[in-house]
Amino acid sequence: MNPLKQLAETGQAPWLDFVQRELIEGGDLAMMIKRDGLKGVTSNPSIFEKAIAHAPEYTKEFERYVHSGDHEPMAIYEHLAIGDIKAAADVLLPVYHETKGRDGYISLEVSPYLALDTEATVNEARRLHKAVGKPNLMVKVPATNAGIPAIRTLIGEGISINVTLLFAVPVYEEVARAYIEGLEHFAAKGGDISKIGSVASFFVSRIDNVIDKQLQDKIDAGGDAAALKPLLGKAAIANAKVAYAAYKKWFSGAKWQALEAKGAHTQRLLWASTSVKNPAYPDTLYVETLIGRDTVNTMPPATMDAFRDHGKATPDAVEQDLAGGIDILKSLEKHGISLEKVTTDLVADGVRQFANAFDQLLGAVAKKRTALIDLNGAEIEADAALHAAIDKTAKRWLAEGTIRKLWAGDKSVWTDTDEDKWLGWLTIVGEEHSHVATLERFAKAIREGGFKHVALLGMGGSSLGPEVLARSFGHRDGWPEFHMLDSTDPAQIATLESKLDLKTTMFIVSSKSGSTLEPNIFLAYFKARMIETVGQGDWARHFTAVTDPGSAMEHVAKHDHFAHLFHGVKSIGGRYSVLSKFGLVPAATMGIDVANFLALTSHMVKSCSASVPVDQNPGAQLGLLLGVAAKEFKRDKVTIIASPKIADLGAWLEQLIAESTGKQGHGLVPIDAEPLGDAAVYGHDRVFAYLCLKGDEQAKQAAHVAALAKAGHPVVRITVNDVAQIGQEFFRWEMATAIAGAIIGINPFDQPDVEASKIKTRALTDAYEKGGLAPHDEPLFHEHGVAIFADPKNAAALGTHTTLAAYLKQHFNRADAGDYIAILAYIERNGSHMAALEQIRTHLRNTRKVATCLGFGPRFLHSTGQAYKGGPNSGVFLQITTDDARDIPVPGHAYSFSQVKAAQAEGDLSVLVERDRRVIRVHFQNVQHGLDALHKAIIHAYH
Repeated sequence: MNPLKQLAETGQAPWLDFVQRELIEGGDLAMMIKRDGLKGVTSNPSIFEKAIAHAPEYTKEFERYVHSGDHEPMAIYEHLAIGDIKAAADVLLPVYHETKGRDGYISLEVSPYLALDTEATVNEARRLHKAVGKPNLMVKVPATNAGIPAIRTLIGEGISINVTLLFAVPVYEEVARAYIEGLEHFAAKGGDISKIGSVASFFVSRIDNVIDKQLQDKIDAGGDAAALKPLLGKAAIANAKVAYAAYKKWFSGAKWQALEAKGAHTQRLLWASTSVKNPAYPDTLYVETLIGRDTVNTMPPATMDAFRDHGKATPDAVEQDLAGGIDILKSLEKHGISLEKVTTDLVADGVRQFANAFDQLLGAVAKKRTALIDLNGAEIEADAALHAAIDKTAKRWLAEGTIRKLWAGDKSVWTDTDEDKWLGWLTIVGEEHSHVATLERFAKAIREGGFKHVALLGMGGSSLGPEVLARSFGHRDGWPEFHMLDSTDPAQIATLESKLDLKTTMFIVSSKSGSTLEPNIFLAYFKARMIETVGQGDWARHFTAVTDPGSAMEHVAKHDHFAHLFHGVKSIGGRYSVLSKFGLVPAATMGIDVANFLALTSHMVKSCSASVPVDQNPGAQLGLLLGVAAKEFKRDKVTIIASPKIADLGAWLEQLIAESTGKQGHGLVPIDAEPLGDAAVYGHDRVFAYLCLKGDEQAKQAAHVAALAKAGHPVVRITVNDVAQIGQEFFRWEMATAIAGAIIGINPFDQPDVEASKIKTRALTDAYEKGGLAPHDEPLFHEHGVAIFADPKNAAALGTHTTLAAYLKQHFNRADAGDYIAILAYIERNGSHMAALEQIRTHLRNTRKVATCLGFGPRFLHSTGQAYKGGPNSGVFLQITTDDARDIPVPGHAYSFSQVKAAQAEGDLSVLVERDRRVIRVHFQNVQHGLDALHKAIIHAYH
């Protein structure tokens, strides 16, 4: 007779510790029920990893599910696993009915990531129970300190539970108590407790693995071999015998009999981990010795095959020589081997192993998913030392589940302050996609409303993202031309106005807080101009507001009856807001297919999700590179090289990186649009990010990047497959920046030093309102319409010279290896000025061999200004101011735009000085003449 079938005669139920689609669909499971008397099936992450990742029968369903609507790896795994579980449950259902709910179960495990969280375990078990919807499902819950209360709760709700990771008899007794209390609770509510099944999975061979090693170590160290050798391979079975004795005690007596009378089933011991790990032991050891009435033995296929072939079914084997088993355990304690410590460690190790298996499972799913979706690729090239450091940090993050913590809003990932209040950007793409019809209606209204121009009035995060979209997608036929204003420079404002036909212009006033100075005075100016153009009654139909709920800007928009009002999300900071209404409202006016844009962006969101392990997670990989390179290798200059059509992505990245990480003396310094140079001009403080739009490759850029990599610089190459996938880079870099901030040890969501500059500016503009005059300092040096100013400390460092070139050389000589030079120009940002300053910047980079930054004020104040003031004190700054050829008054205020710009420059300079930065100011009477003089002086200084 089949030994497996003989087990039924002994009162033991054989279960199979394996599940795979082919087993079910091919009829093998049904055959085993008939041939072997199989009574149930268990599963775990390792089993599903082998099945889903490697078994070919999953491929078509995998592909169909992904193509039906992209899903993150956890959802894909659950879809496939639950499909198998449901199918297996159907095959086992006759067994369930024949045994009146005693057997016929299939098990599905709650996420091992939740093993230490009672509430999350309960919620997960409820969800899985509902998702499978089969009476013969057992949800697997670990017997951790957090798991046991969950078991009590779930049994009390009528959910059948397979308790896993049991090693210690005292813990098993806690589980038995929890089961009984759960039954009592459910019965008290009028529940039918005969419908509840439960097993307590008591792990066997793992105990021998650990204790045998300790015994052998003692023998090898000269211990009493005669006493120690007989204990080898005995601990696990002895422990199981004691556990079975405890089972008989708990499920007897008046209390249990009262429950039994109501139909309760005992919570049987299920012997798990019954495959033999030591080849010296019989392959059926943990089956033959553990046969007992009212028990289950779940066997992997190989063990089941072995027992079918040559196993012996000895009734009540587990009850034989209980006293001898107790003596074995006492002997182990006598020889210094603590069973309590071993079992405690095994639980922790079991949780870790299950989590690792789940990581491998999700990693395998993520890899297969990536091959099926349109995802921008990335490759990191770095030396062995940096790779090793990244791998070390990645392993720590994986072991600690840091990516999951990040997605769960755990502020301890960063500085444990208020980071949890600023994580709305993680889920905004899905939320916006579900309401995209609102944006589509808005786009239709703009297109059909006769608007030929759209002008966005905003600063920093409200403006830089839309600028990237406008420049990258380009103007689309039949849609308004997009413009943006993010400067208080009067010439910049005049230039914008000259391009607009106000009668056919829609202004988007974009301000999260609604109290930011610049958008408010931009609104004041263009409101007055629009009233002059279309009249008091019609001006408001030319204005749209994007702002956070409850802001001052919302009040203005409602009071003045703006044509449209859109809300941002308070839990998303400005620099993380491009994928919210702050970026999508302007995108809609450009004719961008927002629904498609969000759908493509969602691929990256899901690729960076909590269920994607670090080594497969594109945001994590980039973040680890940036954070580890900066913290451990002092490579804190993130140099951005982008192909021409997506070059403006660099300006958005500047703000994201600088404002997020540059604080408390730490951080990353982004270097955007620095002209290409020979590898020799770059120091060892750089990481290079090369972003290339497919079809926009430039041979010179590619050769330059290759030379940098060959010279040993870390390089990340990112391929943007299509311009519509630029949203993927927004999210990748947001995630990477948040992760880099965690590694560096700062809060990536605040901007304390930007606020400091705003306070200084506000004090000056308030003084102007009251009739005050601009501060007036005496220059250190004046020559042909160019003057140099410095505070006393910086002036002392400069010394006294007779030429502009000499002063500039003395100043820029203060930049050493690892430092950077930043030119902060409060002048109009136009092609001519940018070209002139790029020449100066390039010459300084090539001669001083340090990184260089170029920012136009006040635009950069809402961007890189945070890093300049709060980041590492490694910058050497040149601020440029000028007499404006014309000025524009700000309606409703006593000051002008020129005065506001001057106040912003003064506030900026003042905070730089307070932060002990190396900074001087040069002032031009005439911009073009001043730029020419500055260029000549730099060339003369470094010829």
